[in-house]
Amino acid sequence: MKRIAQYLGLTALTLALTGCSPSSDKPAPGGSSDASGNTSAPAKTKGVIAYTPLTLSNPFFKVIGDHITAEAAKNGYDTLMVDPDMDVKKQSDQFDDFISSGVTAIILVPCDRLSIGPAVKSANAKGIPVFTVDAKCAAEGAEIAGHVGTDNFQGGELAGQAMIKALGENGGKVLILDFKKANSCVLRVAGFKKVIDAHNSDRTNSKIQIVAELNGNGARTEGYQSTADALQAHDDLDAVFAINDPSALGAYTAIEEAKKQDQIKIIGFDGQLDGKQGIKDGKIFADPIQHPDKMGQQIVQNIIKYLAGEEYEKDTLIPATLYDKAAADQDPELN
Repeated sequence: MKRIAQYLGLTALTLALTGCSPSSDKPAPGGSSDASGNTSAPAKTKGVIAYTPLTLSNPFFKVIGDHITAEAAKNGYDTLMVDPDMDVKKQSDQFDDFISSGVTAIILVPCDRLSIGPAVKSANAKGIPVFTVDAKCAAEGAEIAGHVGTDNFQGGELAGQAMIKALGENGGKVLILDFKKANSCVLRVAGFKKVIDAHNSDRTNSKIQIVAELNGNGARTEGYQSTADALQAHDDLDAVFAINDPSALGAYTAIEEAKKQDQIKIIGFDGQLDGKQGIKDGKIFADPIQHPDKMGQQIVQNIIKYLAGEEYEKDTLIPATLYDKAAADQDPELN
């Protein structure tokens, strides 16, 4: 039986048992009592907000999910968080489950910004609003009720500025580890290239040259493999821009194995705890960091306004901020 069916079955059983319980002087399970001994039944949920991110193996999406859950509970809603594990077919099947169980709203981080379109349209047809967080759905005809994410283009510009600082006046050869299935990552690379192109425009020498753009898949394993492959073709590589921390840390492992950690600088993205630690340890030069806590809270607040028929910001972009070694050394989160 699917997870949603199990969840709903358990909920129904709990309500049935509660409704058939005889009176007593003790509060019902989950209820409360005041000083006079009066009891109250458990609060009835207003509905279920479903969340399907890119993958829960990336802590960034788990932080978003935890804040979605907390904000939903504050407003009387349950949360159903599932893991498609970067598989768009699995994510589409999860949409089918959401629709059949009649969830109140769906929060989506697309595994594929185009291929998820039919699943979103199916939810649209049933009147279930779909919101995106972090990464947008770019499928034609798919209706998205609202989006909350990082200003990824601006974050990419910060990454470009950090790269210029890391390489200094000599410039150098750069590998980009991208992830084209995610619109957010496409925007990061676009912002990065804009700054690098502007930097190169008035120079004849010491330019920053992008020599390869490979798929890092937003993961350590692929970030490692793509970097190892690039080093075979470009032994004189000077730097890597990776679209997130897992792929940046994977790149570092390949660079360390090649004994080039003193030669090659890495710019990451996200500001996950292990990424911040990597900056403190000198593995990563700097990160434009996101704010997943704010993203999770804001998307639920927008859903509540939508359900109440109130006005809300349909496209909320939270600026990234640059995090470097100086910030890491002052960060109380790090040991």
